[in-house]
Amino acid sequence: MSSPAERPSVLFVCIHNAGRSQMAAAYLTHLAGDRVQVRSAGSAPADTINPAVVEAMSEVGIDISAEAPKVLTVEAVRASDVVITMGCGDTCPVFPGKRYLDWALPDPAGRGVDAVRPIRDEIERRIRGLIDEIAPAGQA
Repeated sequence: MSSPAERPSVLFVCIHNAGRSQMAAAYLTHLAGDRVQVRSAGSAPADTINPAVVEAMSEVGIDISAEAPKVLTVEAVRASDVVITMGCGDTCPVFPGKRYLDWALPDPAGRGVDAVRPIRDEIERRIRGLIDEIAPAGQA
């Protein structure tokens, strides 16, 4: 991991970067603030963020309406301490010395906000655990 003077960096990757990875990045930014550097990307990015995901996040006070899906780059993986994949399978590049986690979560694509809420809530639970592990409060 990083030295105490450096912020840990986390990259969230899913296929379209329009749902799960966007929610995870937004939660980590919202809950950890500047204690963690956050990136998200997709192996085949969509044109826009899933509107049901934007709505579900706004219900918890997090506005991701200005976000846009980003393409996964080798540089983003290299620059990250922790890479969390969400259903991108073999398309995620693997580098030695990186920590990889795979979060098996349903894909919110094509689903309404009622179906997105439980995915959002599970992502929040996992993000809180991740923060406790990599950037606990009181650690600067």
